[in-house]
Amino acid sequence: MTQAPIARFTRLRHATFTSPDPERLLDYYRGVIGLGLVARDGGRLFLANDCEQLSLVIEPGDSALKSIAFELSPDVQLEALGAALKQADLRPELHSDSLPGISKLLSFSDPEGTRFELMQGWTPTPAQERIGGLAVAKLGHVALRTPDPKAASDFYANVMGLRVSDWIEDRFVFMRSGFEHHTLNFARADVRSLHHVAFELRGPTHMHQACDHLARHKLPVLWGPVRHGPGHNTAIYHRNPDGHLVELFCDLDRMTDEALGYFEPRPWHRDRPQRPKVWVGLPRDVWGMAPSPECTEFAR
Repeated sequence: MTQAPIARFTRLRHATFTSPDPERLLDYYRGVIGLGLVARDGGRLFLANDCEQLSLVIEPGDSALKSIAFELSPDVQLEALGAALKQADLRPELHSDSLPGISKLLSFSDPEGTRFELMQGWTPTPAQERIGGLAVAKLGHVALRTPDPKAASDFYANVMGLRVSDWIEDRFVFMRSGFEHHTLNFARADVRSLHHVAFELRGPTHMHQACDHLARHKLPVLWGPVRHGPGHNTAIYHRNPDGHLVELFCDLDRMTDEALGYFEPRPWHRDRPQRPKVWVGLPRDVWGMAPSPECTEFAR
């Protein structure tokens, strides 16, 4: 009998980054990505999207991803969940009023040291300024590097209830928490670190605007526009001022019914129906150019 996961991640909520120059990173997320400043708390900066939901936290420090936040079902008792995480030796901590719009959250570190924050519900946190830039729809997914993608996928499937959507050979796994093809990914590398962070656009017209907007800000598109195979999203990639790879995407596959086991049919799907699988060989993408040499994460 399969044991139920300790927790079940649902929606990806926000990410926290440390930066040696938080103000420069703030300017980028305001003027390019299109998030608005909600508040400052000492050296911490809180940014929300146009839906008045917290999307990003920036703190002083070395350039790194600090934590990833997911929303849980309102039926979950955070105290009981904390006890279960403690029993699993995941070092949980319960926090109160540590973020705008969120009264309580539970944090823990996974076996490779990445911190996750779990919360329920939210209060709108409108930006204290006009949203400019691209005004992205939301934070869409976070991809991490890891020495062992299979071990990472097993942990997040068995402990946190994520489902595998696709593999690229044995080195890149896409995992979903809700109906969207992926919210958390793991790519093979020597050490755990950020692979890329992705923001969702509203559609093809917004993608066109994004390309023009990046050019206006002299941020070269390192890959794309491209229609991927796994997930079938249309995407472009560039780097932010801290050197992190940032994806802008639309048209991501959706599994609207887990019982059916296939992704909502689309005319660009290679398989009919399109089910989770292992992608082997090239080309994997439906269309688009190969990544540029500067986009080393996708060189293989």
